Amino acid sequence: MTIIVPVEPTSESALPVLQRAKLDPAVCILPLLQHRIPGGFPSPADDYVEKELDLNHYLVRNKAATYFFRVIGSSMTGAHIHDGDMLVVDRSVEPKHGHIVLAVINNEYTVKRLYACNGVIELHAENPAYPP
Repeated sequence: MTIIVPVEPTSESALPVLQRAKLDPAVCILPLLQHRIPGGFPSPADDYVEKELDLNHYLVRNKAATYFFRVIGSSMTGAHIHDGDMLVVDRSVEPKHGHIVLAVINNEYTVKRLYACNGVIELHAENPAYPP
């Protein structure tokens, strides 16, 4: 899933919310265990460490354009985005039809799915309890 923000965060209200990704590779590297766990409580056995993961590699493609946002609400639960989830947002990704985007409407942030058809752009919730 690509999470993007199609607007430049320049308003004063955006400044407290937006923070550039401050990544320290030493802090982001975690062990990857070689065995897959189907469920239940995994045994934390250091003998099974396959390699270390650098979260920068998996989550951040463009450090200068990457931000983190916390989701509030349930309008996107159909897309498996839940209240309290943390979104990794890359402003450098061009928004396209079908993408999940972070948009600013009336100076407020919203996360929705982008629909673009014949020059008409719509943002839709991914929860039938919410209007598009």
